[in-house]
Amino acid sequence: MESKIEIISTVKLQHSPDLYKVVDALNRTLKDRDLMFGLALDNEDQNKAVFTIYRT
Repeated sequence: MESKIEIISTVKLQHSPDLYKVVDALNRTLKDRDLMFGLALDNEDQNKAVFTIYRT
Protein backbone atom coordinates (compact mmCIF):
# COMPACT_ATOMS: atom_id res chain seq x y z
CA MET A 1 0.00 0.00 0.00
CA GLU A 2 1.39 3.35 -1.02
CA SER A 3 1.66 6.05 1.62
CA LYS A 4 1.40 9.66 0.48
CA ILE A 5 2.95 12.40 2.57
CA GLU A 6 1.42 15.86 2.22
CA ILE A 7 3.24 19.02 3.30
CA ILE A 8 0.82 21.13 5.31
CA SER A 9 3.09 24.02 6.27
CA THR A 10 6.73 25.11 6.15
CA VAL A 11 8.28 28.00 8.03
CA LYS A 12 11.83 29.34 8.43
CA LEU A 13 12.93 30.47 11.87
CA GLN A 14 16.04 31.35 13.81
CA HIS A 15 18.04 28.22 14.56
CA SER A 16 18.16 27.22 18.22
CA PRO A 17 19.86 24.15 19.68
CA ASP A 18 16.65 23.14 21.51
CA LEU A 19 14.28 23.22 18.52
CA TYR A 20 14.68 19.47 18.01
CA LYS A 21 13.12 18.92 21.45
CA VAL A 22 9.93 20.66 20.34
CA VAL A 23 9.82 18.64 17.11
CA ASP A 24 10.40 15.41 19.04
CA ALA A 25 7.60 16.22 21.50
CA LEU A 26 5.19 17.08 18.67
CA ASN A 27 6.01 13.85 16.82
CA ARG A 28 5.50 11.73 19.94
CA THR A 29 2.28 13.49 20.94
CA LEU A 30 0.51 13.86 17.59
CA LYS A 31 1.55 10.75 15.63
CA ASP A 32 -1.88 9.18 16.30
CA ARG A 33 -3.43 12.09 14.36
CA ASP A 34 -1.37 11.27 11.26
CA LEU A 35 0.87 14.30 11.69
CA MET A 36 4.64 14.36 11.38
CA PHE A 37 7.06 17.23 12.04
CA GLY A 38 10.47 17.86 10.53
CA LEU A 39 13.38 20.18 11.21
CA ALA A 40 16.39 20.89 9.01
CA LEU A 41 19.00 23.59 8.61
CA ASP A 42 18.29 26.00 5.78
CA ASN A 43 20.63 25.34 2.85
CA GLU A 44 21.01 29.05 2.11
CA ASP A 45 21.44 30.37 5.69
CA GLN A 46 22.92 28.09 8.34
CA ASN A 47 21.55 30.40 11.07
CA LYS A 48 17.99 29.50 10.02
CA ALA A 49 16.03 26.29 10.49
CA VAL A 50 13.19 24.99 8.33
CA PHE A 51 10.26 23.56 10.29
CA THR A 52 7.80 21.47 8.28
CA ILE A 53 4.46 19.90 9.18
CA TYR A 54 3.41 16.80 7.23
CA ARG A 55 0.22 14.76 7.06
CA THR A 56 0.73 11.04 6.46
